[in-house]
Amino acid sequence: MMKLIVDVALKELSLRRAGEVGLDELDDGASISLGDKTLVLTTDSHTVKPLFFPGGDIGRLAVAGTVNDLAVMGARPLAMACAAVLEEGFLVEDFRKICRSIDATAREANVPLITGDTKVMEKGALDGAVLTTTGIGAAETLVTDHGLKPGDKIIVTGTIGDHGVSILAHREGISVDVDLISDVAPLWETVEAALKAGGVTAMKDPTRGGLAAALNDMASKAKVGILVKEVDIPILPAVRSMSEMLGIDPLQITNEGKAVIGVE
Repeated sequence: MMKLIVDVALKELSLRRAGEVGLDELDDGASISLGDKTLVLTTDSHTVKPLFFPGGDIGRLAVAGTVNDLAVMGARPLAMACAAVLEEGFLVEDFRKICRSIDATAREANVPLITGDTKVMEKGALDGAVLTTTGIGAAETLVTDHGLKPGDKIIVTGTIGDHGVSILAHREGISVDVDLISDVAPLWETVEAALKAGGVTAMKDPTRGGLAAALNDMASKAKVGILVKEVDIPILPAVRSMSEMLGIDPLQITNEGKAVIGVE
């Protein structure tokens, strides 16, 4: 997907910047300069199967994902938009549940959803529902994913692999003796605390490709190397054992409620 963006989109789109961070940086969002103010804009389309899973659903995923993309760029979420594309015949009650989840998560993050759109596609054209969310936030100090410097430390804000492994286990119908649920959650309060503590040089949320992809991306963009002791990476025993059962690497699995932070 990244190769497609670089080889096609970046070559065909000419106006790619409205501030310090634009499309070329391929960050979690982009900045807009308004005098001495910096706004951050991000957008994302969300698909997940199943739509409802242990710990959340596509509605919570959409809101948290957009809030977190703003947060890791140092931006307090101000407002959101949401567009829903529904498959013909989609159950009204399921749509109601998703809307309630969107509202609950938006309240949790204290970010109003102020506009949106809906479309319906013929049956079979998509798998139930796709949500696209756009968020805007304000950053006192803009943070990017390419600010790491030699000597920085790496912090992860919690256990790794919870979301991806729980989704796969639920999809495959594998029951476990312990509660294994998605970590999907808005992160602004956690990130805000880190920013107030100071010393933050870079941030990224380890979604697609997991922690491994996030670290590789941050290192590549900053032209540094990152030495990681695997024993120090927090992974729940249930996630580790389920990963072994499914033949997957928890370091390469999606997270939806964690941040990777570089600090001085």
